[in-house]
Amino acid sequence: MATRLSVNINKIATLRNARGGNLPNVLQAAVDCEHFGAQGITVHPRPDERHIRYADVRALKPLLLTEFNIEGNPVDSFISLALEVCPHQVTLVPDAHNAITSNTGWNIKKHERFLRDTIAVLKAKNIRTSLFVDANADMVRRAADTGADRVELYTEPYAAQYIFHREKAIADFIRAAQAAQAVQLGVNAGHDLNLDNLAYFRRCIPSLLEVSIGHALISDALYFGLESTIHLYLKQLR
Repeated sequence: MATRLSVNINKIATLRNARGGNLPNVLQAAVDCEHFGAQGITVHPRPDERHIRYADVRALKPLLLTEFNIEGNPVDSFISLALEVCPHQVTLVPDAHNAITSNTGWNIKKHERFLRDTIAVLKAKNIRTSLFVDANADMVRRAADTGADRVELYTEPYAAQYIFHREKAIADFIRAAQAAQAVQLGVNAGHDLNLDNLAYFRRCIPSLLEVSIGHALISDALYFGLESTIHLYLKQLR
């Protein structure tokens, strides 16, 4: 089964915002990523709009030909944006308002009712939903009770341990992916996946549907160019 590559373009927006104006052009970059072979575009708008802006999300929807994934903390403004834009997928992430980047998955036991109600609103608009979760088999099984279609496994712990002991690093993720399959949830993954650790992750989790990669991919593009970098990542997923 093929695993789709969704390119997170937040870092391109960060660079644009550093100087103001429209260089680099976030919309053109997203279209170029698709042209170079990316099978999806991911954005993660935050309330302070420090990278992707809500206006970017609205402008991207009519331009994209592949899958559009919007991820973020389901505060009221985020949910309103998602319902307005109606992307293919919304990934709910429990970001603290001051978090530099996503750094933990949902405690679904604690937030199950809130997540169930939120997901019902999104699914009423035919939006596929995914929950950002740690590699915890019990938490993955609980995700099915919320009505979510998929989970996105938070892979920073895997990436951090991969260089020391890759078999140990992947073990919890294999169990989490197996738990997802048992309750008929699709499996996505993201955070700190890169050209060094992606192929092994994909090989060990053949049920993997989609990876969302931004920071590492855009950093690699500084050396290899955007088109060549996307091809390199696609190669790791074959």
